[in-house]
Amino acid sequence: MLGIGAYRPQRVVSNAEVCELLDSTPEWIFERTGINNRRWISGDETIRSIAAAAGERALKNTPIDPTLIGAVILCTSSWLKLTPHGAPSVASDLGLNGVAAFDLTSGCGGFGYGLGVAADLIRAGSADYVLVIGAETMTVGLDKSDRGTAMIFGDGAGAVVVGPAEENGISPTVWGSDGENAEAIAQNLDFQAFQTRAQELQGTDPAVEPVGQMSLRMEGPKVFRWAAVTLPRALSAALDASGVAKEDIEVFIPHQANARINELMKKNLGLADNIPMANDIENTGNTSAASIPLAMEEMLVTGKAKGGQLALLLGFGAGLSYAGQVVVLPPAPSETSF
Repeated sequence: MLGIGAYRPQRVVSNAEVCELLDSTPEWIFERTGINNRRWISGDETIRSIAAAAGERALKNTPIDPTLIGAVILCTSSWLKLTPHGAPSVASDLGLNGVAAFDLTSGCGGFGYGLGVAADLIRAGSADYVLVIGAETMTVGLDKSDRGTAMIFGDGAGAVVVGPAEENGISPTVWGSDGENAEAIAQNLDFQAFQTRAQELQGTDPAVEPVGQMSLRMEGPKVFRWAAVTLPRALSAALDASGVAKEDIEVFIPHQANARINELMKKNLGLADNIPMANDIENTGNTSAASIPLAMEEMLVTGKAKGGQLALLLGFGAGLSYAGQVVVLPPAPSETSF
């Protein structure tokens, strides 16, 4: 990874504000999730604009000519259309019109999947440099009265430029999925069911617009149990695939889903207490595919981590799926999201 960039929406939403619509308390939310605040898009911010902003910063923080970028991978589960997909539009916004550009949807593990695909594209000779963007506007389809999701999710975007190096800086990706339990994190309606419901609500009056009928649902206890069993094995497998001993890991950057899950993973893996672990969730929330690059940027900007250190990454979530790597961290960005 040669450079990193991020974008954090302007609007900061506290636990107290969330509780205005949710039957909970700020203290209970923090105790259960580790979240105090999260960012929600507002004004003219969109998933397209924040993805492009993060990508632009990553390009500015990378010492290469942007015209060398051969592919753009947009990791997201919240682009509002299946057709056209988002990456070509974002690439065009960045002045990269014409390059290979595609979306990758793998829930909260999306950035790990995208990073693995980017590294393999370069190793195979299909591209010299790849821009990987994780961007989500989870709150667009959020039911703000749902205790299972409203307190957790936020919006944001993070990006990295991946390129060739004399020494391997991204280990082989260890990834997997559990489709038997996929419905533990799911939309409450598919698009066909949504269209049917919309027609029923509209009746003969086309001016009536159904609002908030499609939203994300999550079975938190089931996901927590899956994570507790599956993710320590995934972390061990990522270390084995990298050839790096856990004693050599200098930074731990897991997906920012839940602070309790992350503490449990660090403990079960046996990482030393003094190894810095990302905790961007406290003030950014769960930003799905954007969470790892956002957390990485926060650690580099604040000095909790330094460019060149060995970091263990693990993304996990909808699918249920996961992806992990050992990476060499990029340099701290000069243009930041703070």
